[in-house]
Parts: sequence; C-alpha cells; structure tokens
Amino acid sequence: MQSINRFLYGPTAEEKVRAWQGKLRAEQRVLDREMRQLDAATVKARQTVKQLANKGDVKSARILAREVVRSNKQKDRLSVSKARLGSISNSLTQQLAMSKVTGSLQKSTEIMKLSNSLIRLPQISHTMREMSMEMTKAGILEEMMDDTLALDEDEEIEEEADAEVDKVLFDLTNGKLGQAGAVRTELPTAEEKLEDEETERAMEQYRRELSGLLSG
Repeated sequence: MQSINRFLYGPTAEEKVRAWQGKLRAEQRVLDREMRQLDAATVKARQTVKQLANKGDVKSARILAREVVRSNKQKDRLSVSKARLGSISNSLTQQLAMSKVTGSLQKSTEIMKLSNSLIRLPQISHTMREMSMEMTKAGILEEMMDDTLALDEDEEIEEEADAEVDKVLFDLTNGKLGQAGAVRTELPTAEEKLEDEETERAMEQYRRELSGLLSG
C-alpha cells in the first residue's frame, strides 16, 4: 500500500524532509572541508608573513597579510552558513512534527530567510536553489528565492582597511612590525638572496592558493 501511495501521490512529507536534511548535512560537510583547506593555507601564509616582515619586506608582507585577513573573514562566513544549514534542518524537524497535526507542511518565513542567504554562497548555491524549488512545490516556501536580497552579515568580503591589516601584521610579527624595513648597512649574501627568492615563491604560492579558495 505504501508503494502504491508513493506512486500515486509522490513522497510523503516525512520522506521529503529526511531527503532535504540529508542534503543539508552533505552541504555542511562541504563547508567543513573548505574551512579546513582555508585553515591549512592560512597557517602557511602566516609563517611567510613573519619571514617577510622580519626581513624588512613590509610591502610583500602587507600583500599576503591582506589575503590572511580575507581568509579569516571567509572562514567566519562559512561557519555562519554552516550554522544556518543546521537551523534549516531543525526548522524542518518542527515542520514535520506540525504536519502530523495539520496534515501538511506549512509555509515558513524562517526557512525562506535562511535559504535566501545561503543561495548566494557559491559553494552550496546549486543545491540550495534545487532544494528551494522543491520546498516551494511542497508549500514551505512562498516563491523562488531571490539571490539579490542580502543579509547584512552576508555582505561580500571586501579588502580590509590598512589599519586592520597593520593590526594583523603587528600580531603576526609579535609586535615587531615597527622594526621591519630598517635600512641595512651590509649587502645581502648569496645565501640570503636564495632565501629571499624562496620566500617570494612561497608568498606567491600561498597567495594564489588563498585567492583560489576565496573565489571558489
């Protein structure tokens, strides 16, 4: 009988909710993986910032420190988004409980607001759009999500002001930023030149790696 009902009427409310919750958990794992990648890349970049600042290359240190700042803000954004995925799952559990009383899933402004913010996150945008269409058909959402709407805490990551980058550099160099850039009285040795070239290559590598993660 259950198979016949599913064929005639489609999945039950419980089946729909469980399927959505499964997708939400999968997307949380995607965000977890991205945050771990950001952490690993940022740790390497921080080490290079220290090396650059200690050698007096404040310009390069500032460039890479800016990427570190942007990386930290992106991680915060991903963490908030993961929490919102969890909130949608909890709301769906409440919806399912109510449906046993009312006989159907009800419209939810909370799920709509949360889904609307998550649609704009590139890492999970496709899944959230598909899920939003399914929830609209199920009567939970009033209409398709509009990705032009935005919540204040979800603003696009922008370049940080010099003052904040200075603070990051200060922290990363244990307060030695003011000593960086001092005029040298002796010429660099061949070994130091080689180290500088290696540091420069490392800086570009970590900068590209962080930029790739931030634009993903």
